[in-house]
Amino acid sequence: MDCIFCEIAEKSSEAEIVFENDKFVAFLDINPVNYGHTLVIPKTHYDNFLTIPAEDLVAMTKLTQYLAGVVKRALKADGFNIISNNGNSAGQSVFHFHYHIIPRYENDFHMRPRTIEYKNTEIEIYREKIKEAVTKYEGILNG
Repeated sequence: MDCIFCEIAEKSSEAEIVFENDKFVAFLDINPVNYGHTLVIPKTHYDNFLTIPAEDLVAMTKLTQYLAGVVKRALKADGFNIISNNGNSAGQSVFHFHYHIIPRYENDFHMRPRTIEYKNTEIEIYREKIKEAVTKYEGILNG
């Protein structure tokens, strides 16, 4: 498997690492949205948000929360975005689960997706589709 993030975790590819422990690595994105744009990855390869085990996801999310505060303070950012792209259509380009920490500043750029409006009773139709799927798959959550 050719995965640049696995190579970074294994130290066979270079990266500007800002944090590392036995399970996770955080490093600067080489194509940043803003300077200081940081990626947080598990050292173990998981394709996306849906494949990482829950206990690793919890630990990684706690680490990302901590690092987001560090990045914000270190760079005197006004805010930050935490993003995880999952799948081609969502913009995922490296298929190794990761979080982006993007420092944000007043008037730096606008990163707001377009929104749509539900027509007539469409909102109820989508609610029912999702509720039915929740009922169908809730054994996974409780199992």
